[in-house]
Amino acid sequence: MDTIDPTRFILAFAFVLGLIGLLALVLKKYGKGKAIFGQPMFGAKDDGGRVQLLETRYIDARRRLVLIRRDNREHLLLLADGRELVVESFDAMKEETK
Repeated sequence: MDTIDPTRFILAFAFVLGLIGLLALVLKKYGKGKAIFGQPMFGAKDDGGRVQLLETRYIDARRRLVLIRRDNREHLLLLADGRELVVESFDAMKEETK
């Protein structure tokens, strides 16, 4: 009886690791371009869309600053508790030529 319990534990652990690996493969194959918690998943590629996430800075646990670019305009957003606030918006092409 004592040798069965550790063997059963090791087999169950290997089975769970196998399921996690299988889930990772499925997400890698079918989850391209999707995002989890605002970050692109592994294997996601930039498709050249109109919106780009340039930078994210966390202020505290509830607030963060996000810099995005849309159609050569950059927007600095403050995201907090389900609210969005545009802090600054400027033309990226004019700023690059200065």
